[in-house]
Amino acid sequence: MAWMVAAGFLFCLLNTILRVLSRELDPFQTQFLRYLFGLIVLIPFMVRTGLAAWRPHDLPGQAWRGVLHTAGLLLWFWALPHVPMADMTAIGFTGPIFIMAGAVLFLGEAMVPARWISAGIGFLGVLIIVAPQFTGGGDAFWSLVMLSSAPLFAASFLITKALTRRDRPEVIVAWQAITVAAFSLPFALPGWSWPTTEQWGWFLLTGLLGSAGHWCLTEAFRVADMSATQPIRFVDMIWASTLGWLVFAEIPASTTFAGAAVIFAATTWIARREALHR
Repeated sequence: MAWMVAAGFLFCLLNTILRVLSRELDPFQTQFLRYLFGLIVLIPFMVRTGLAAWRPHDLPGQAWRGVLHTAGLLLWFWALPHVPMADMTAIGFTGPIFIMAGAVLFLGEAMVPARWISAGIGFLGVLIIVAPQFTGGGDAFWSLVMLSSAPLFAASFLITKALTRRDRPEVIVAWQAITVAAFSLPFALPGWSWPTTEQWGWFLLTGLLGSAGHWCLTEAFRVADMSATQPIRFVDMIWASTLGWLVFAEIPASTTFAGAAVIFAATTWIARREALHR
């Protein structure tokens, strides 16, 4: 659960930078460069330990994960410039529902009622936050586009859990960067414009944050049931609301704080319960 909290904080920092960059450059180009630099920051480690140590045991699984993750990212980056930080994070919280269902159906994990209760309460908090956006305006369309990426990300994370049985977290992170960068390139080229020196620096930082975040995420999947880690993702709402206010002057609505309180209650309860169970 601590790995999940760390991953969530790193991803919220990453998403803040990417939202700025996607307003200045083509969103699909931003997606490609984010994962290209995710690979670049890993190259020194790959050279130091030898490329053979980074060869995956399940290359088809890595490729399928890259395809699904790229498909989800294309939708997510398309909507990214148009959705506020807090709402973007709240929409992403629908992912745990798909992940927990998939973990039971495809990975054979136990269907623990307490985890589903916690996820359900957390999802209720998400509905409190997101409901005002679905009023028929333009924001609702972009929210729906971003929402449609959640099942694709869930499928990608389920494959990640299966891959952790044979490959180390750093190998999985490296091959995610390789496959997503390769599959994203054709979509990045039509709207390509050369970044400035400052933007190149920001992309380097996104590579560091993204690789570190995915490493923490993969480590969490390695040491625990996926369905146990998912409710903790709701804590990301706190990071997203704070960064949205600091960087974009987005003041969360009262419903955002109400929903966050419900989410906090659900995550605190399941965290204490899982700790006592262990």
